Amino acid sequence: MDAGSVTFLRELLAETGWVERTRELGLALRTTRSPGGLLLVGTPDDEPWHLTAHLSDEARLSDLPQLAPTLVRWAPRADGPAHLRVGLDRIQQAGRGETLFVVAEQEAPDPLLERVDDARRTGATILALEGGDTALKGLAHDAIAVPRLGPITFDGAQHLVSMAAGELPQRPGLRERLARLLEKVNGPQVAD
Repeated sequence: MDAGSVTFLRELLAETGWVERTRELGLALRTTRSPGGLLLVGTPDDEPWHLTAHLSDEARLSDLPQLAPTLVRWAPRADGPAHLRVGLDRIQQAGRGETLFVVAEQEAPDPLLERVDDARRTGATILALEGGDTALKGLAHDAIAVPRLGPITFDGAQHLVSMAAGELPQRPGLRERLARLLEKVNGPQVAD
């Protein structure tokens, strides 16, 4: 999905709350303090390769090196490139200033939940994009559940989050700030 398609998807979902929620999660991803401190992990059957690639692109395009993710793999090959040899033990080393982003459309297995709990106890921020896993949601500092029959697919939600992570927050202009001030002072305008 290219940037134009994601923008179109945002327009379609503008009134549903999805855009705001994915922006919040995207901003939370940006709070990672250092390059390599954003850890992405999925389930044994579904590693988040696609989201890793998109976040790497967003990190480069928005000049936010802390947004470049480290893909944590369940069974990395010892002879593979360094960036593909990061195993689950990296989660146990996670600490303050680092973010563990769990991307799991299916229920997270117990070994993953145990490692997520350990990372939370050592001070890592836990974020999740999940398909209704209450155990994972309970461990996360912030999570978005993507229902199977909702207005957006799990893949679509990943695209929204990655694009939101790379966005520079726009400061409201003078007119917007004045309009908000007037609304606070006078109350909202009610049509007759």
